[in-house]
Parts: sequence; structure tokens; C-alpha cells
Amino acid sequence: MVRKPDVRLLLLFIPVAYFSYLFHELGHWTVGEMLGNAMTYSLNWVSPKSGQYVGVHDAVFTLMGGPGFTILQALIFLLIIERYKALYAYPFVFFAFFIRFFALVFGGFGKQDEAKISALLSIGPYTVALIVLSVLFLIVWRSSYKLKLELRTNSMFFAVSTACELLVIGTYKVLS
Repeated sequence: MVRKPDVRLLLLFIPVAYFSYLFHELGHWTVGEMLGNAMTYSLNWVSPKSGQYVGVHDAVFTLMGGPGFTILQALIFLLIIERYKALYAYPFVFFAFFIRFFALVFGGFGKQDEAKISALLSIGPYTVALIVLSVLFLIVWRSSYKLKLELRTNSMFFAVSTACELLVIGTYKVLS
């Protein structure tokens, strides 16, 4: 049986978008704080209050916290899908992939966490981005398979995610 989304599922993408951004930034904040840096936290930005990190490697680890938490979000909700076949867990998986994809493709690649991590580690500029996107894509693929979601349904989720992404970005610009 192929599962089709309803309006409630599509509307769930709105709070999921905000949650996903806050959770991603919580990853940066958590790692930064664990390393001894007093951090500021907002919807789409985390940085040391002093303007610089305490330790020489703190920047790279703090940058890793965001994509790490985004992958963690996707993995947690994949486990829920695996165990319970919960369709309403799927937006948390899908949007985790979408925010990194959207940021890397439309947000100025060099400004994104993955590109900065690659630069700080002196590895190919696309290495970390390809790893993060591949892991997230595989989680989306597995979740979609388990829930029997068609490409057409995922295309609809892509369109809804784009609208939610723009809503979050607009909110951030108004608040900052």
C-alpha cells in the first residue's frame, strides 16, 4: 500500500522547520559550550560571545556540532520510522536532509558549515558536504522505503519544505 500525505502532515513541516534549525544550532552551541566557550544562540546563528574561541581547534569542532546534530535528528526519527512505521516522523527526517541541501546549494556554499569544516581540515572543499548529504540522503531513502512513499510524494515534500525554509529565513531576518 502506497501512503499518501494529508494536510496535517504537510502542516507539520512548519514546526519541524523551526525545530530543525534550532536543533542544528543547538549542536553548535552544545559543542562550543562543552569546549569552554561562552556561546550566543539564535534561530540561525551561534558564535562565541567574546568573538573568538578559547581553543585553537574549537572552531572546527563547534562547526561539526551543527551537521552532527542534524544527522542525529534524522537517525532518531529513522529509528522511530523503523520501529513504528510512523508517517508523522518522516518530516523530521526529510527536513534534516533538506536544510543542509538548501543551505549548500542556495545559501552560498563557502558560508556553510560543511565547507568551513573542509577548509579548516585542509581537505577537498566538497568532501564534508558530500559526506553529510550522502548520509542524510540515505536516511531519507530508507525512511521513504519503509513508509512506501513515492517520488511524487517526496516531490511534494520538497515543495512544502522550500516554503517552510523561506518562512524560517524570513523569520530570522525579521528577528535579527
